[in-house]
Parts: sequence; structure tokens; C-alpha cells
Amino acid sequence: MLTLTKAIYTFLVVYYVIIPAGYLTKWWFFNEDTFEMNGRANILVTGGAGYVGSHTIVELLTNGYNVVAIDNLVNSYAVKDDKPESLKRVEKITGKTIIFYNVDIRDNTALQKLFQTHRFDCVIHFAALKAVGESVQIPLTYYQNNIAGSSTLFEVMKENGVKKVVFSSSATVYGIPQFLPITEEHPTGQGCTNPYGKTKYFVEEILKDVCTSDKEWSVILLRYFNPVGAHESGDIGEDPTGIPNNLMPYLAQVAVGRREKLHIFGNDYDTHDGTGIRDYIHITDLAIGHVQALEKLFEPMFRGCKAYNLGTGRGYSVLEMIDAFAKASGKKIHYEFTKRREGDVAASYADASLAKDELNWTATKDIHDMCKDTWNWQIKNPYGFQKR
Repeated sequence: MLTLTKAIYTFLVVYYVIIPAGYLTKWWFFNEDTFEMNGRANILVTGGAGYVGSHTIVELLTNGYNVVAIDNLVNSYAVKDDKPESLKRVEKITGKTIIFYNVDIRDNTALQKLFQTHRFDCVIHFAALKAVGESVQIPLTYYQNNIAGSSTLFEVMKENGVKKVVFSSSATVYGIPQFLPITEEHPTGQGCTNPYGKTKYFVEEILKDVCTSDKEWSVILLRYFNPVGAHESGDIGEDPTGIPNNLMPYLAQVAVGRREKLHIFGNDYDTHDGTGIRDYIHITDLAIGHVQALEKLFEPMFRGCKAYNLGTGRGYSVLEMIDAFAKASGKKIHYEFTKRREGDVAASYADASLAKDELNWTATKDIHDMCKDTWNWQIKNPYGFQKR
């Protein structure tokens, strides 16, 4: 009886203390082919040449992860048959080499070849078209790229036994806010105001259904608000093709002289100054959030699908952002008001306390850091990654 009691006690200690602490993870839950001896996993980053993707790769490499990046370069600058400039600069920042492939997530054949060439432990999925206004104009293109492409990716992952994914979602899944700040319990999909937001919602639902059907899947949905800023080195930042769809790069291009003035979409919102309010988050904080999400995914007991907000919890209006950027750059920002942009909401900002509690993540950079780092990137690279 005493021996049985000791055996039960030993089992309970191992199951509830040693395993959660991670001491036996390497031997019991991941074989050496899946999770390396030094704890570094192999990560596939889709949309890796983009704004959020490139900054996240910096943090992944800094934290010892092995990275393969893919991108179809539709929104990125690259010389033909060469590695994207953004990833070349990531290599400069980190001193590490990135394996890159020009692959579209809708291309099943190319994805199959990729997964047969490399062994992945997890996928961080950024690849998507992302402009709210544009999505209203060409919704079918957004549905084809963002939803069909994601579905193809997940199918290939399943066929190759890769069942961990961090999905780059968005606060747009919440639609018109029913309350502020927005928590993860806020309804999603109800009143999404634009096709872009709907694509993020639909992909979230696909992943939830996948996790319900197959209990081996582990998925984290990161619903982030408005990424801005740039890496502190000024070597990488947001470099939109054509006319910027987001506020901060447009502000920066006006300040540096590339554009005459900023067009503010609406000054009749129900806010303190009539302009839209958003929760702006520094891109480095956001990138670190993805690393924290990975660590959560690799916890032995984590299974299923869980959503987390990534934001600061503080909203700033367009006029407040203009004022902050003018102070950071020392430049006068010329602007004019125009009609509201279809699909926009008056105000949106996060309650990110769940990420703090469960991912050990919180935003550390403020509006001054966001504007300062954006301006540093812009003055070092007046035309983005292109050389003029």
C-alpha cells in the first residue's frame, strides 16, 4: 500500500509540477527531430517580407528561433529573383541568415514542396492583403487571397503534420465596438464594416473548426490594433507600395516632403475632436507579442484555440497623432479634412490584460517612441526600401 501511495505521489509531482515547468518537455513531448536540444524551434513565417513579418523575424532570430520566410512580394520591394530588401536588412540587424522563398500561399504545389524540404514546428501566418479601403473596392480579391490562401496553407500543414499556428488577426473582427475597451469576449463577426475584417473573422472561424475537429492542433489568434513605428535602428519600417492606406506612413511621407498634405477621413465622428480614435501599438512591442505567443504554444499542456488582444489600451485621435508626430519630427504637418472612409469606425482600443496575464506580454513603448522611430526610419529611407 505504501509503495502504491509513493507511486501515485510521484506521478502527481511529475504531471503537475515537473512537466508544466518544462523539465521533461524535450524528452516526453517533443522528440529531438521536432524540438531542438537547445530549445530552438523551426518557424515558417508567411508574409515574412512585410511590415509586421519582418519585425517579428528580428525578434524570432534574436530569441534563437530558426526561421524560413515566404512571401509573394505583392506588397514588398525586391529586385527580381533576389531576396526582399526588408529581409536583407533584418539579416544586417541580427547578423543571421534567413532562408527565403517567393511563394504564394494559394499555391498548393509550392507549399507542398516547401514542407517536404523543411521541417517546421510552427507557422506564424501573416500573409494577407490588408487595406481596409481597398478591400471595399475589390472584395473578391481579398476573399480569394486571405481566405482561400489560408485554407490552402492549413491543409498543407495538416498533411505534413504541422499543427501549431500563430495567426495574425485584427481588431477589425470586432466590427463596430459595442463597448470600450474591447476585450476578447466582445462579439466577433457581427457588424464587421469591411471585407478585410471579414476575412480575418472567417479565417479565425476556420481555425476554431480545425481545432474542434482535431484536438492535436494548437492555435493562437493575435488580434492586434494599429501597428506603427519602426525598428530602433531605422533600417526597417513600414514601406507601403503606392499611396499609404494607414495614417502613420502617410504622416511620415508628408513630413519628409514626398506628399503635399494628409487627408483626414472625417471630422464628424462622435469623439472629443471629431476624428477617429485608434489604439496604436509600436511594431516592436507587437513583434515581441508573437514570440510570447510562440512560447505559449510550446507549453506541453496547451491545446485548442485561444485569442489575445495586443494593444496599449489607450486610444489617440488622428489630430493627436498629427500633433505628436510634428513634435517628434520638428516638421509642420499640412492636412485637410475629407469625407469619411467607408468601413471605418469612430473609436477602437483594446483591453490587453489577458495577454499580460497569460502571455506575460505588455506594450512598453509610448506615442513618443512610435513617432520618433517612424521619423528615424523615414529620414534614413525617404523612399522606403527603394534607392533613388
